[in-house]
Amino acid sequence: MVAPRILYLHGFCSSPASWKARLLGERLIGAGLGERFACPTLPPVPFAAIASAEKLLAAADGPTTLVGSSLGGYYASWLAEKYDLRAVLINPAVMAPALLGGLVGTQTNFHTGETFEFTPEHVDQLRALATPSVTPERYLLLVETGDEVLDYRLALARYAGSRQVVIDGGDHSFVHFPDLLPQIIEFCGL
Repeated sequence: MVAPRILYLHGFCSSPASWKARLLGERLIGAGLGERFACPTLPPVPFAAIASAEKLLAAADGPTTLVGSSLGGYYASWLAEKYDLRAVLINPAVMAPALLGGLVGTQTNFHTGETFEFTPEHVDQLRALATPSVTPERYLLLVETGDEVLDYRLALARYAGSRQVVIDGGDHSFVHFPDLLPQIIEFCGL
């Protein structure tokens, strides 16, 4: 039997150097499962980010569970519904087109310092990736009520019926991520 894989999808202006991606990868390496973890650098262009993830999914040698943070959670939902996958969503950007529509212009990656232009066309691509409905049993939703970027209640409503962990306080970075690593890894089947 082939062990499941985890495909981590980082958020907007983030990268595989994000602390959550690094922590999850390090935990899996420590458990001898490092080869089961992938976290690509997602391009800032939404369709290109999806294509990058789809390429990794096509190459996977076993079941894959998505782990998506913020915008990565938006992408994870689209991919989970299209490919019948499970997904862990961490403070997901449920309303990504509306949220990121206000960020059209020059953006800077938090980790690399690289700049890129986020355009109205990119917002249109996010609209095209909207998932009309979700299958609740696919998801483990993790939200913190102190998220200063996203309204966690939108995620609770969107993923009603899914496994949900709601933590008082915190922020958009999801400060309680280390505490939930065992639950995330268990949900992913590792």
